[in-house]
Amino acid sequence: MEDFPHIAPLDHLEYMRLALSLARQSPLKPTNFRVGAVLVDEAANKILSTGYTLELPGNTHAEQCALQKYSAAAGVTEEQAGTVLPSSTVLYTTMEPCQSRSAGNYPCVKIILGTLSRDNRGIKTVYIGVKEPDTFVAANAGQSKLEQAGIVCMHVPGLEEEILQTATEGHRMS
Repeated sequence: MEDFPHIAPLDHLEYMRLALSLARQSPLKPTNFRVGAVLVDEAANKILSTGYTLELPGNTHAEQCALQKYSAAAGVTEEQAGTVLPSSTVLYTTMEPCQSRSAGNYPCVKIILGTLSRDNRGIKTVYIGVKEPDTFVAANAGQSKLEQAGIVCMHVPGLEEEILQTATEGHRMS
């Protein structure tokens, strides 16, 4: 089990700082944003899992990595994550979840929506550091797709410049 830092309840900026520190662990690539994600049981103020871009094999995004690691620890498949997530699960991500992928896995929006279960489990709130720039997929509507499905999306202000600098650092490679 990972040893996570203690963060005060509802300290959205500190959780976003943790997500940003994870994003900085992502490899520098001209074809990916470096993103970090933190999965939290908000009622218990407990970090469930973390992830960052390309942490796991394949063209994995941060949100997907966090959910895959949580699912593996819980002994279920990623598709079954919603059956074991606490009902007060929230996700902090440095960048708006993608609604479409140019290559590889399912979009993060589909993965997040897949956590919603009939017994009121799954990710109900997503805290976002910045909207996704149009670099790879024009006009990402990830946030609006989540909101249409009843998931609350909240912007966490204060780290936008650092998040964008970190996210695009690999894009400056020649």
